[in-house]
Amino acid sequence: MSYDATLLMREFVTHDVQRLILTRPQGLAWQPGQGIEVAIDSDDWRDQGRPFTPTSRTKDQVLEFSIKRYDEDDAVTVALHELEPGATLTLSDPFGTITYQGPGTFIGAGTGVTPFLAILRQLATDNRLDGHRLLLSNKGEQDVICEKELKHYLGDDCVLTFTREHQAAQEGRHIDATFLQAEIGDHSGYFYVCGPDAFVASVNDHLLSLGIHPEQLVYER
Repeated sequence: MSYDATLLMREFVTHDVQRLILTRPQGLAWQPGQGIEVAIDSDDWRDQGRPFTPTSRTKDQVLEFSIKRYDEDDAVTVALHELEPGATLTLSDPFGTITYQGPGTFIGAGTGVTPFLAILRQLATDNRLDGHRLLLSNKGEQDVICEKELKHYLGDDCVLTFTREHQAAQEGRHIDATFLQAEIGDHSGYFYVCGPDAFVASVNDHLLSLGIHPEQLVYER
């Protein structure tokens, strides 16, 4: 099934990520963390949908997506960033295997934080933030989506690392086996992993090598 939605507004949340606020189609329901295919309803773009994660809460009256612009690789994201209010988009039914299973550690890279942002916003609304931790990698601090909000939710349990900056607090490290071994003390709970395919595969392998059981891993399969 497909749904029609209208763009209400858009604004930058980082230098290359915009939040798009849409009308919420009647009957559209999803679980935080799931994806929806979004397409611009015009002759040039109607058949070029892309998957994005709603970052709004499930009971919000509007629908929000946080979308990164990829100038060289994806003309669709460029077009989405240039839409004017009133533009119509088509949305698919929700899909995906990243859904909340219980307390644990969120591990993400770049826009891979968007499913976690959706989940954390819902947990905050439900007063259930205790017992969660976020390990998030970006190129630099300017690339972190909703950094202040994430730190507000998790405090010291929001751990940021920047691969192209070398500040003392973030150490400029990648999320690799050494990083995970240092940061994961408690092996209980779930481990939610999202980011580029190579990142997800690498992190999952490292977690398994540290003794995490496969059933504890939540990622897009």
